[in-house]
Amino acid sequence: MGTVMDIYDPELYLSGPIHQIFADLRRTQPVYWQDMPGEPGYWAVLKHADVSLVARNPRLFSAEREGVILENMPPERLEQTRNMLLMMDPPRHTEYRRPLAEHFKARVIGEMEQRIRELTRALLDTVDGDTEFVHDVAGVLPSQVVGGLFGIPEADWPDIRQWAEQSTSQQDPDLVGDFDATAEMTKMAIYAIQFSMARREQPPRADLTSLILAGNFGGKAMDDLEFGSFFTQLVTAGNDTTKTMLSSGLQLLLEHPEQLAALRADPALIPGAVEEILRFANPLHYFRRTATADTVLRDVEIKAGDKVAMWYTSANRDEDVFADAQRFDIRRNPNPHLSFGLAQHFCLGVHLARLEGRVFFEELLARFPRIEQTGASQRIRSNLNNGLKSLPLHLSR
Repeated sequence: MGTVMDIYDPELYLSGPIHQIFADLRRTQPVYWQDMPGEPGYWAVLKHADVSLVARNPRLFSAEREGVILENMPPERLEQTRNMLLMMDPPRHTEYRRPLAEHFKARVIGEMEQRIRELTRALLDTVDGDTEFVHDVAGVLPSQVVGGLFGIPEADWPDIRQWAEQSTSQQDPDLVGDFDATAEMTKMAIYAIQFSMARREQPPRADLTSLILAGNFGGKAMDDLEFGSFFTQLVTAGNDTTKTMLSSGLQLLLEHPEQLAALRADPALIPGAVEEILRFANPLHYFRRTATADTVLRDVEIKAGDKVAMWYTSANRDEDVFADAQRFDIRRNPNPHLSFGLAQHFCLGVHLARLEGRVFFEELLARFPRIEQTGASQRIRSNLNNGLKSLPLHLSR
């Protein structure tokens, strides 16, 4: 029996991801049992190869059966999530993803570059001097991009952003406040249902909403309730993870001034820097699966019904895959990080996230020759979200 560590405790992640603990466990207990308060614990899968194996076997490791977070959801909440791509297994996942995949191809997303650049420039026009970067800058752009993608009226973009942020911050009392997460998600779904009902009465437009409403999903059109779940997941995913990539990314560059200087000198390095940011500061620590049958992973017996967590924060620092894995290196190549997932659930918005990251850092570094951190950053209290909730900066032109 190896060392016992509580890697579930959200408090553990407040001072930063627990990389030394993960490094020790990868060496000694790479499939690690973790107890949970008040319900069954889970197997934390910590090696790159094993995370890949779990991701590639949806029949044995199901996203649909009990969802993708460690905490078991009540049946009615689980039912509400059934129409989220994230929580579907093949063949249903394939039927729902295929009609959208064309719209998210690199060529199609590439046509959005000018619009994203315009939004970025307009956002940076509002910044000069002291700013709280996470909320006032990094959190704004993704909601604008996703809002435009769906054809959501600009006046509603702040609401969309607020719902998305709150739904992913449930372990942090500072961010939760007095709101009810389920109620907030329901508000977002109701907005989406009403939005889809209104759009059905209007002529089709060149946006994602029209594409979805006209699509064939498993031999039928998507109804308004299904659209509500679909919308909630895509908007939340497109907002929160990108906000984290931009804010954590800038903090990393400030902590590595020689690499920041290299990016300023040669913006062609930015796409590689975005990949290393995603490896080094992956926006989500894990996603869960549920074993559908008894199996064995690295000589560990996993029983049918057991929770299995694919721990990206550990896999992205696996010494068997990444040379000098604990070092941030914008020139790292190859960089087979798992931050976008793998196989069937490989992130639908991967090209959009990469485009937003590249354009944002190109514009930010060109606009502000001096960027200084003016106080301590604060992390989100969460074992799921690997991000910042504040980053005080001074930016000068």
